[in-house]
Amino acid sequence: MTEPIENKGYAGDVTPEQAAQWIASAEAVLVDVRTDAEREWVGYVPGAVPLAWKQWPGMALNPAFDEGIRTAAEGGKKLVLLCRSGVRSIAAAKRATELGVEAYNILEGFEGNPDENGHRGLTGGWRKRGLPWRQN
Repeated sequence: MTEPIENKGYAGDVTPEQAAQWIASAEAVLVDVRTDAEREWVGYVPGAVPLAWKQWPGMALNPAFDEGIRTAAEGGKKLVLLCRSGVRSIAAAKRATELGVEAYNILEGFEGNPDENGHRGLTGGWRKRGLPWRQN
């Protein structure tokens, strides 16, 4: 189920489970907007389009982002965007929307918010929810 965002500049937020359903039914394309290092060391979703919003080091905006988003959305598919915790993916979804793409943020991201000890991956996120992922 989507949660529409009024006047926020993108199509809305979806749960990790809803995003996975859309991907499985070919309704949407998953775009992982985390850095290359995050995908390499923390884990990745098989079949996702790897397209960093910002790049390490320095977290500068990726100059190839716009072209990559347009390519990912070819054929008019909606995009579901994934980052670590669901913050960068909002900014990326806003930019994709500016480019004319139907783009959604995946709530909780890949790792979710930190718990009381500052550890991620224990309170929510794609990985915690048991959805497909791999690690190198």
